[in-house]
Amino acid sequence: MTRVLVVGSINMDLVVESNAFPRPGETLFGQHFATHPGGKGANQAVAAARLGAQVTMLGCVGNDGFGAALKAGLIAEGIDVRWLKQTDEAATGIAQITLCDAQNAIVVVPGANALLLPADLDAAEAAFADCDVVLTQLEVPLATVEHAALLAARHGKPLILNPAPATPLAAELLQCVALLTPNEFELGITLRAADADWETLVAQMPARVVMTKGEDGAWFSDGQGQLQHQPGFKVEAVDTTGAGDTFNGALAAFWPLGLAEAVWRASAAGALSVTKAGAQGGMPDLATLEHFLRTHLQHAVGLAATH
Repeated sequence: MTRVLVVGSINMDLVVESNAFPRPGETLFGQHFATHPGGKGANQAVAAARLGAQVTMLGCVGNDGFGAALKAGLIAEGIDVRWLKQTDEAATGIAQITLCDAQNAIVVVPGANALLLPADLDAAEAAFADCDVVLTQLEVPLATVEHAALLAARHGKPLILNPAPATPLAAELLQCVALLTPNEFELGITLRAADADWETLVAQMPARVVMTKGEDGAWFSDGQGQLQHQPGFKVEAVDTTGAGDTFNGALAAFWPLGLAEAVWRASAAGALSVTKAGAQGGMPDLATLEHFLRTHLQHAVGLAATH
């Protein structure tokens, strides 16, 4: 059982389904509204926990109804919340999500996530010592992410960084990252090379970058710098909101299996996640993922036998 420490955001997602995305100044009628637990940190924590990892969550929520509900939800998933900070200084973070034709547009209000500070990580340093891998994102202050990288390095723990929302990252932080997991848009911004070819950027960081490309799957370079492609898995998409977070949580859960195996499993988990509504609603458990992979392998063998 992989011990995963997630340092990141916790939000309540406010989801509106509509037949179109509103233009500036336009008011539309939506078809459905729902609230779902979210935040990239919490999403990735839930994804890893459902896939069999022992997960600890280090984040911040407000002392409000959303915060209480989100904390209870993490506990229900079996996630250790002893280091979860609750504050009166800000409301729990929210994400306003508009869904249209299985695509999404998102506005995030960080709220309490902005109050997760380096000092909070110092208070929870024992969690860094006790984990096998640290997983973080960029929905909490960059100084906090940088401090997480330092603590992970101090205790000899690999750090997986999902650089979203994208921002240019300092070389000192990138040197502490065992694996960077951007999409194609985020890759160039993160590495301060927006005009560079993505294949070149991935190849320049052997076994240290996995770039996701939606339905096309994921690309990474092996230890020799050879570009590798993990094709996407074909599914019927309902809601793509949590796909990337599922992918990252799965990478952390399967980290001990090696990069190629972890990417294969994470790609399948990400595909499964889009088949149901809500960022966490479609995240598979380990049994569901293993069944999906067995079925996929059997189908692939059957196709090969006919050619």
